[in-house]
Amino acid sequence: MDQLTQAAALLRAGRLVAFPTETVYGLGANALDETAVRRIFEAKGRPLTSPLIVHVDSVGMARSLALKWPEAAELLAGKFWPGPLTIIVSKKAVVPDLVTAGLPSVGLRMPAHPVALALLRAVQLPLAAPSANRFTQLSPTTAQHVRAGLGDAVDLILDGGPCAVGIESTVISLAGEVPRILRAGMISQPEIEAVIGPVETGTGAESPGQHPKHYSPRTPILLGDAPATGRGIRLDSSNMPADAAGYAAKLYRVLHELDQANYDWISIAPLPETAEWAGIRDRLQRAAHPAVPDPGV
Repeated sequence: MDQLTQAAALLRAGRLVAFPTETVYGLGANALDETAVRRIFEAKGRPLTSPLIVHVDSVGMARSLALKWPEAAELLAGKFWPGPLTIIVSKKAVVPDLVTAGLPSVGLRMPAHPVALALLRAVQLPLAAPSANRFTQLSPTTAQHVRAGLGDAVDLILDGGPCAVGIESTVISLAGEVPRILRAGMISQPEIEAVIGPVETGTGAESPGQHPKHYSPRTPILLGDAPATGRGIRLDSSNMPADAAGYAAKLYRVLHELDQANYDWISIAPLPETAEWAGIRDRLQRAAHPAVPDPGV
């Protein structure tokens, strides 16, 4: 039995499979199986209040899960799918409330990675798949990152090499009266507006990645000037790409590597304030957010 066939069999049996997408590695389970979905939350230590994105193999599969599939969804999917865009729409009852944190909407995405698409087509099921890491920690962009972070909590890891995009998808909600970008990513607001017209930006419970502290390595992230004390390293134009796409593709891999070097801090040089950098700025701002003290300590 090849790995893809094995992975599909495990997913149909309610188990967990980590697989590559073009953004980050996902921790997948049958999105229609509530018991399987619960295993995702347990493996990640993720609160049940944080909804999951559901991965589909086609617009047709997305429509089968959507109570309403507005024209804007059709236009966006036609332009950006497969790709790093999650579209939130009202859900059908077939999608368990556990997937959506009890909300009446669901985030849907058709990934562009060939392994992810092959897996979806082999299993013939929608897959709930957040990033394959412990909750709030640094997302994995290689199979080794998944092994190091989740270990035996995953039944199988499909190795598809490094992720090309490198940060999580843009999330847009079409469940309300006005389209709203809830999480920035490498598909920018101007690109989306060129397809469907003006959109708002903000935050919302319908989208993952909204916790103030998120996407975080163990080493403290400092935005701006490097401190005068301690042992650290600065990420700037001397060691990171000058373009947004290149920077995003390299960012998490570099942060994983620096975590292994036991630095006291990682300093981030200021990034451009332009739209194509919005997703990267969001990830780094959340990564740099002070951790909430454990009340039991």
